[in-house]
Amino acid sequence: MNQVSEASDYRRAVGAIMARGVEWEIDPTLDRVRDLVDVLGEPHRSYPVIHIAGTNGKTSTARLIEALLRERGLRTGLFTSPELTTLRERIAIDGEPVSEERFVAAYEDVLPFAQLVDGKHEARLSFFEVLTAMAFAAFADAPVDVAVVETGMGGIWDATNVADGAVAVITPIGLDHTRYLGDTVEEIAGEKAGIIKPGSVAVLSQQPVEAAEVLLRRVAETGAAAAREGIEYGVLSRDVAVGGQQLRLQGLHGVYDEVFLPMFGDHQASNAATALAAVEAFASGTPTRGEPNLEAVTRIAPGEDYLGGNEGQLDPALVRSGFAKSASPGRLEVARTGPTVLLDAAHNPPGMAATVATVTESFGFTRLAGVLAIAADKDVAGVLDQLEPVVAELVVTRNSSPRSMPPEELAELAESVFGPERVHVEERLDDAIDRAIGLAEETGEYRGAGVLITGSVVTAGDARILLRVGEGR
Repeated sequence: MNQVSEASDYRRAVGAIMARGVEWEIDPTLDRVRDLVDVLGEPHRSYPVIHIAGTNGKTSTARLIEALLRERGLRTGLFTSPELTTLRERIAIDGEPVSEERFVAAYEDVLPFAQLVDGKHEARLSFFEVLTAMAFAAFADAPVDVAVVETGMGGIWDATNVADGAVAVITPIGLDHTRYLGDTVEEIAGEKAGIIKPGSVAVLSQQPVEAAEVLLRRVAETGAAAAREGIEYGVLSRDVAVGGQQLRLQGLHGVYDEVFLPMFGDHQASNAATALAAVEAFASGTPTRGEPNLEAVTRIAPGEDYLGGNEGQLDPALVRSGFAKSASPGRLEVARTGPTVLLDAAHNPPGMAATVATVTESFGFTRLAGVLAIAADKDVAGVLDQLEPVVAELVVTRNSSPRSMPPEELAELAESVFGPERVHVEERLDDAIDRAIGLAEETGEYRGAGVLITGSVVTAGDARILLRVGEGR
C-alpha cells in the first residue's frame, strides 16, 4: 500500500470514528463498550493495567509512569486523551504513537464487532468507546506487558473503566466538566473514585479535603490499599535547573536522590512523585504494611492500608534515567526562543494557577504576552483571573475546535479583567501568535521577552503545528 493510499485510509477511519459523537451526549453507560470488548475476546484482560483519573495532570502523570515502565524493560501500551495534533497519538506502543497503517488496521479489526453491538442498543457506540476498544485490542495484539490507561472524563462511566486497574491513580481533583460530572468537588471525586477496584492499590495525589474523604471512603469500601502523597510518598525537595528541575523523591519503598525532570513546576514534580509511587506499587505486586517514612505535609484524612519498607525499591539509576528521558508535549513546552514561546494546555483555573506559578518560578520574563483560545464551556473568567497578574498584554483568538469561544465574546470577558487597553483580538491563531510575539518584543529585550500560548489542549496542538514544533527530530 502506498503512502497516499495509507493517508487516505487513515483520514476515512478518523472521519468515521469522529462521526459517532460523544457518549456523554448519548447515554453514560458501560453497557455498550462492555458488549464490544466481550465480543472482541476481552483484550483488556490480556495484560495488567495502571488506570489514571483526575482533573489535572492525568496525561503528564501517565507519560511519566509509562517512561519508568519502559525503562524497566517492559513493553508498554499508553492510552491518553485528548490528542495534540493527530488522533493516533492517543494509542502508543513502546512510547510511540501507532502508525497510520496500524491505526487503520485496529479500526478495521474492531469495526465489524462495533456494528454488531450498534444493532443491540438504541444508541450506537460513541467515538471514545470505539477508540478505547481499538487501544485495548492493539495492546493485546502487540502484545504489551502493561497498559497505562487514562480516562477520558470522570471514572465510573468512562469507557476505560471496563478494565480493572491493578493500580488506580487519582491526580488532583477540581471543578471541571461540571455539566457532566457534578458541580461540587465531592460529586466529581465520586465519579473519579470509580476506577478504584477491589484489591487494587490507589495512589492518590494531594487532594482537597472534600475530595480526599470521598476517595478514601471508596478505598475502604473496596478493600484497596491507599498510598497518599504527603504521607506515604512525595517530593522531599526540588530545585529549579536548566531545562527542568532537580528532585529528591520519597517513594513507597525508598528515597530517590538527584532525579532530573525535564519539566517545569511544582505540579510536575508532584506528578513525578505520583508516577514513581504508581510504578513502585505495580512492581511490588502486592501492598505491604509498615510505618510511613515521610512526615505528613498535610494529613488529608485518617489512613487506610498503606505501603512501606524498602524491599520494593526501584533501581535509583533506572528512575533517574527514565525521568530524564520523559516528556509531556504541550505542557509548558518551549516551542522556540528569541523570544521564548511556551505552549501550555491549561484549560481550567487550577491548571492555569499551576502554569502561572511555574512561569513565574522558572522563567525570568520581564515582559510576557499571552495568547488565549479556550472552549466556551470552561470557567473562562476564572482562567483570566489567574492569567492577569503575569501577562502584560493578552491576544484572544480561537482554535480549531468547534467548542472554541468566539474571539469577540472572549475579548469582552478579558476586557473586564485586563482592561480594554491590554486586550487584542485576532480571528486566527497564526495571526494571534504573530501579534503576541510583536507585543513581547516591544521592549527590545529579546532575552527577557516571552509568549504564553494557552487555554486548551487543542490550542497547544494547533500552535505546535503552526510553529512546526518537533519537525525534523
